[in-house]
Amino acid sequence: MGLNVGQEVAALSRMTVKQLKQRYAEVFGEDTNGNNKAWLVKRIAWRLQARAEGGLSERARQRAVELADDADLRLNPPPMKAVAPVEDEAPVRVLKFQADDRLPPPGTVITRKYKGEVLQVRVRSDGFEYEGKVYASLSAVAKAITGSHCNGFLFFRIGGKGGDA
Repeated sequence: MGLNVGQEVAALSRMTVKQLKQRYAEVFGEDTNGNNKAWLVKRIAWRLQARAEGGLSERARQRAVELADDADLRLNPPPMKAVAPVEDEAPVRVLKFQADDRLPPPGTVITRKYKGEVLQVRVRSDGFEYEGKVYASLSAVAKAITGSHCNGFLFFRIGGKGGDA
């Protein structure tokens, strides 16, 4: 069964630069100094496609030789080096969610006087409730109230000074 170039190229875009350098060594038979991910992906994809569908025609090769004329061309391939196998995936660390220490506990009602009205926002475990809607952050609540982006902690005067608006 032949090589599926599309799947191979898709897999390349998910690799790290270190993994791409190892794949480059496997495909080209030599190491590379390149650390540019986009360049490595293009070069490896080109080589995989050339292997799967055939390289340059004899006429194109002859023309390249004519153009190179006196240039120093590599006539012998570089010596093969042993390449370590590529690890499937990097280890994944699971981070524990920590709520912001400046926030009061869920169930607390934050009140603030703004433009003659008393605003009340209830702190929930999954966000902030204001006028029956749940918002992901205090800044989102402040934006809904003022119509422009502002820091929710400052607007509600939590954890320090707050702005007067």
